[in-house]
Amino acid sequence: MPERLDTGERRTAAVLTGPDSARDAAVLVLIAPASNDPDAEAEVILIRRVDRGGHHGGDVALPGGRSEPGDSDAAATAIREAAEEVGLDPILSGVRVVGQLETFWIPISDYRVTPVVALAARRPVLMASPDEVEAIVRAPLAAFVAGARIELVETEIRGFPVRFGAYPTMGLRVWGATARILGQLGAILGDA
Repeated sequence: MPERLDTGERRTAAVLTGPDSARDAAVLVLIAPASNDPDAEAEVILIRRVDRGGHHGGDVALPGGRSEPGDSDAAATAIREAAEEVGLDPILSGVRVVGQLETFWIPISDYRVTPVVALAARRPVLMASPDEVEAIVRAPLAAFVAGARIELVETEIRGFPVRFGAYPTMGLRVWGATARILGQLGAILGDA
C-alpha cells in the first residue's frame, strides 16, 4: 500500500465492498498468447490511460470501467469496456471468461471494482480508442507471477511524497489497484 514519506501515513487496506453508494465497475484481466504460435508465452493486455490531469491519467491499467444498465453482469461490463477501449472482438479472439478475483472498493473514485479473468484462444487484434487509451501494453504474464520483481518507488503524487511497490514491465510501472489485481492473479497462478 502507498505510504506518505512526510508523515509515514499508510493508505489503509482496501475495503472489499465499500459503501452501498459506490458505483459498480469491472476490469478485464485478459490472458492471451503473445503470438499465434501454439507454444507462445502468455501476456496480459493492459492500457496506458490518456492523461487529462485526473486521478488516474497516464496510469497503466486494465481495460474496464463503470457498469451500465444494459450490462447483465461484471463480465458483460468488462468485455464491453474492453471492446470500447481497445477494440477487443471477443468472438474473433476466442475469449472465454474463467472467473473473477476479489471485488474491492477504490475510495478516491468511489468505484466497487470486480476483476474478471478471461483467456483468449488467439492473440487479439487490438486498436486503442484515442479518447481513452494512449497505448496498449502487452505485458508478459511472467512479470506478475509469484516471485516477480517488485520495485520500490519514491515519488511525489499531487504534492505529497509517497512510497509504493510497483511491477516494472515494458518500460512502465504497474502499481495501485492494477498491481493489486495482477498480484492476486500471480499468487493464484503460483499455487496452480
